[in-house]
Amino acid sequence: MQLLVGLGNPGAGYARHRHNIGFMAVDQIALVHGLGPWRTGFQGLYAEGRVGAHKLALLKPATFMNESGRSVAEAIRFWKLDPATQLTVFYDELDLDPFRMKVKHGGGAAGHNGIRSIDRHLGPDFRRVRLGIGHPGHKDRVTPYVLGNFAAAEQEPLADLLDTLALKLPTLLDGDEPRFMSDVARLTAPQG
Repeated sequence: MQLLVGLGNPGAGYARHRHNIGFMAVDQIALVHGLGPWRTGFQGLYAEGRVGAHKLALLKPATFMNESGRSVAEAIRFWKLDPATQLTVFYDELDLDPFRMKVKHGGGAAGHNGIRSIDRHLGPDFRRVRLGIGHPGHKDRVTPYVLGNFAAAEQEPLADLLDTLALKLPTLLDGDEPRFMSDVARLTAPQG
C-alpha cells in the first residue's frame, strides 16, 4: 500500500490558493482513477482504492498546513507504513517555475511549513513531489502570493499539470521517477 498526501489548507476560502496545489493534485488523482469516496479520518479527509496493481490511500490533512505532520503520522501509524518507501507528499514549491514538477527523496523543508511539520513527526526520509508555483520576486511578497488564488491565465496550465500527473501516476507508483518526471514535463511543455 502507498499513502499519497496532498498538502493544503482546509476550507472553501483556501481552495484555489497556490498553497493548495497539493490538495488539487490528490483530488485530480482521485477523479482520474475513480478513488473514493472521501471520508473523514486521520484529522483530515482520505480516500482509498487501486491504481493498477497498487493499493492506495489519498490523504488531505485538515489540520492547516503548519500541523500537517499530525495527520500524516496518524495515517502512517494506522496502516503501519514505512515513510521511506510508502509515503509520497505533493506540495507547492516556490523555487520551481510555475507548473514544473520535480520528484525527490528527503532533504530539507526549504521554508515549507507543511513539509517541516511532517519532518518533525516522521523524519525527512519520504518521497516529495514538488509542484512549481514560481516565486513572486521578493520575500516580502511570498505570503500573499502563496495564499492567493491562481490567476485566470494560469488555469489552463494548472489543469494540464494536474491532469497529466494523475494520468501518469502509475509510472511513479511503479518506482520509475525519472520517466514520470520526463513524461509530465514533455506533455505539459508550452507549445509553440
